[in-house]
Amino acid sequence: MRPVRALGAAIVFGVMTLASACGGGGGEEASAEGAGKVTVQAANGAVTIPEKPGKIVSLSPTHTETLFAIGAGSQVVAVDEYSTHPRSAPRTKLSGFSPNAEAIIGYEPDLVVLSDDMNGIVKALEKVGVPVLLEPAATNLDEAYDEITDLGKATGHDAEAAELVRTMRADIERTVETTGKAGELTYYHELDNQLHTVTSKTFVGQVYGLFGLRNIADEAEDASGGYPQLSREHLLEQNPDLVFLADTKCCGQNAETVAERPGWGDLEAVRDGGVVELDDDIASRWGPRLPELVKTIGDAVRKVR
Repeated sequence: MRPVRALGAAIVFGVMTLASACGGGGGEEASAEGAGKVTVQAANGAVTIPEKPGKIVSLSPTHTETLFAIGAGSQVVAVDEYSTHPRSAPRTKLSGFSPNAEAIIGYEPDLVVLSDDMNGIVKALEKVGVPVLLEPAATNLDEAYDEITDLGKATGHDAEAAELVRTMRADIERTVETTGKAGELTYYHELDNQLHTVTSKTFVGQVYGLFGLRNIADEAEDASGGYPQLSREHLLEQNPDLVFLADTKCCGQNAETVAERPGWGDLEAVRDGGVVELDDDIASRWGPRLPELVKTIGDAVRKVR
């Protein structure tokens, strides 16, 4: 899944390319090496954290959410400008898109967590002895769970991370089971009002796939990259049963604005109440609030079906 920010399509794709990176994962390979010392297998190799970190800097909104969800919030001293949840997170002007080593080092971190190695930031921080945990955007549910496990081990919250993974799995499985399959229902997931979308191969596409929903973007031109831009003609011809708007914050879209688009008033989703307004952040992150997205999709399937 990729973080979708409130900066329009350019930022959307800058962040969405994160999912093409190798998975962080490997939580089960993290090993204890004495009091407080652990080694975690991340995307940047084996990362050794000498002791339980007391000053963590997070440059990933998803990982910020996870750190607070597993009880490591009090250890976090700074987060990037897009870490909007929880509200208590110490948000700063630090950028996850153009990270500055000097600015990060100014917080004297004993652990930096990020999801992309922009500007060679990993090597820059490692050069001065700062442990860096690179956990890229998850490409499937198992990777998402592995990354939560990694963060738990790296911060001294193994048990809390394990419990979070357990409850996430259970909540998602419960929603899918109680909802049942979508049958022949089709959907369109909107990233911005320029009709950029996702295919079934992406993280969020796989989430929709849990319900058996058919993605109208899979047969579009340039679908191979996972994030095609649909033509208006293709979308209207496909006439999806459900339209999920993941651009309510970034682009001010809602059921009313969609209905006013040329030709959209005839879509079944618009006529039959199948336009679903998502929270951009929840729909673009692969962390603790993922069950909320799954529930929203499940509710929409039951309503339209």
